[in-house]
Amino acid sequence: MLAKRIIPCLDVDRGRVVKGTKFLDLVDAGDPVAVAARYEAEGADELVFLDITASHEGRGIMLDVVRRVSETIFMPFTVGGGIRTLDDAARLVQAGAEKVSINSAAVRTPELVTSIADRLGSCATVVNIDPKRVVKDGHEVWEVFVNGGRVPTGLEAVTWAREVERLGAGEIVLTCMDRDGTRAGYDLEITAAVSRAVGIPVVASGGAGSPEHLADAVQRGGADAVLAAGIFHFGQCTIRQVKELFEIRGIPVRPAAR
Repeated sequence: MLAKRIIPCLDVDRGRVVKGTKFLDLVDAGDPVAVAARYEAEGADELVFLDITASHEGRGIMLDVVRRVSETIFMPFTVGGGIRTLDDAARLVQAGAEKVSINSAAVRTPELVTSIADRLGSCATVVNIDPKRVVKDGHEVWEVFVNGGRVPTGLEAVTWAREVERLGAGEIVLTCMDRDGTRAGYDLEITAAVSRAVGIPVVASGGAGSPEHLADAVQRGGADAVLAAGIFHFGQCTIRQVKELFEIRGIPVRPAAR
């Protein structure tokens, strides 16, 4: 079995790492280059950078941040936010990103997923899916939202996950917005549903509050990797503590930094 990945997420707003609750009430958490270097030293497997207001504010991609990070660390990292075209994606990879993640643009222009996969490879093509639980016609559904969780799409999350796999995505980051920033644990029901529905890796995101939550996302939610932000940024736990718990629970993981 492949080792499960521990991935700190750096939400970036205007060049600074921030953390909020359900994508709102943002608090400054540091300089992205310094934060990235710290996580590499602590033994993180990958990083994800998401410019969480770029799509909402109509801003471009954060090339300067990507270049500075790539000059400082050697670990793989994914970048998302503000990617609207194949050229945007290609420039991020040229600047040092290993993967690019699209969300709003994938919904608006699904063929962009295929274009990026054809040009950069499926392994470099990530689609971020941000669902919320909503009631429609008396039934609860997982509806996909875009523009930093502000705009409903009418798409159902599991159906959309299958579609982005068909379009060529090589990975899905599933951010359950009802749990984001709450530290109440991942939404294991939707994580398991999406993980069962697709054959590509699913990264669980949204709601991590303890090492146990990350382990549960793998063992009970079927996730291939776990992404967390606040618990790492503000010192609730370390990468090493998470990996030690994974080892205790028999989850394959790369050894923690010593």
